[in-house]
Amino acid sequence: MFVSGSDAGSRGRPERAAILHADLDSFYASVEQRDNPRLRGRPVIVGGGVVLAASYEAKAFGVRTPMNARQALRLCPHAIVVPPRMAAYSQASKAVFEIFRDTTPEVEGLSIDEAFLDVSGLWRIAGSPMDIARDLRARVRTEVGLPISVGVARTKFLAKVASAVSKPDGLLEVPPDGELEFLHPLPVERLWGVGEVTARELHERGITKVGQLAELGAGPLAAALGPAAGRHLHALSWARDPRRVETGRRRRSIGAQRALGRRYRTDDEIEAYLHGLADRLGHRLRRARRVCRTVVLRMRFDDFGRATRSHTMPEATDRSAVILDAARTLLATARPLIHERGLTLIGVALTNLDDADTMQLSLPLEHRAESTLDSTLDALRDRFGSGAVTRAALLHRGEGLSVPMLPD
Repeated sequence: MFVSGSDAGSRGRPERAAILHADLDSFYASVEQRDNPRLRGRPVIVGGGVVLAASYEAKAFGVRTPMNARQALRLCPHAIVVPPRMAAYSQASKAVFEIFRDTTPEVEGLSIDEAFLDVSGLWRIAGSPMDIARDLRARVRTEVGLPISVGVARTKFLAKVASAVSKPDGLLEVPPDGELEFLHPLPVERLWGVGEVTARELHERGITKVGQLAELGAGPLAAALGPAAGRHLHALSWARDPRRVETGRRRRSIGAQRALGRRYRTDDEIEAYLHGLADRLGHRLRRARRVCRTVVLRMRFDDFGRATRSHTMPEATDRSAVILDAARTLLATARPLIHERGLTLIGVALTNLDDADTMQLSLPLEHRAESTLDSTLDALRDRFGSGAVTRAALLHRGEGLSVPMLPD
């Protein structure tokens, strides 16, 4: 029996494929190739100690993010390595998002280089979704000078998969009556929520294609992967995704990270970088008028393994000192692991976010001086730039790259 991912049959006909997922191709590297003609058609690596981005010419040799630069150059010795230019990427992203919002008011940004667009209400004034997608791609290429891939489908999930399959610089529509024909032959890794660990679990059970996972059923999947993951993946395998394009959606978490390279770092150096990350995130929280309750420490090691530690605080905060204290505690528990495996990247993420209310007015007396200091530093950073004020421990090290992102 043919099973559709929607209840469209009960309405007499399937919904139209009117959700676009637009994704800039190898964004950082494409900006570099756009701005420097000698890089066009050549393998380009953006980054220093760690690969931040790679052109498709470099990816053809196996270069990936966040690979160590030495390993990347062993795979592609003729690659051209260029330093990142975050201001250029931010400017390009703003120009592309202006085109998105000129296309439709229904835009949900996912990151600085991708977004969902709902064009279901534009048939009479702008043509079919495929016509709109073609025009959007042409405008991004002509006005911003960048390649962009677009998937068109009935659901957000399928549109995102379609854009990925169409890369590089492609356009692909998944019609409602061809969703399962498109989806089921794909590898299970295409499903949201299937990372390395879940893929390995599925492969051990002989499941490598989405269609095999769909036929397995929700019950066996739940037994193998847990109830929530099982239900989620089973629904996606049958193209069920009821989520709408959300405009003005606020972040559920914010984060920052610092690539350290493979050189040995002392405990004092690592803690200094942690200070810088906490300061940066506190500043972003306050600018967005938000508070957090959970601090997450993220680490990548010299063997390319990863680990996380998290701490949930009894009260929400936007104060840098509180965030730093929590991050320090997490770092202390991870030090034996760091000494054993070597640290190549450190990151901090803030989750359990909420909108700030009147918490500043009710601060205990002993914390008001810290809050005043945060406000003063925020004002200096807003006026003179994020690098205008830094901790003394970071004077000769820098705070690392501030990656451009959507507003918090």
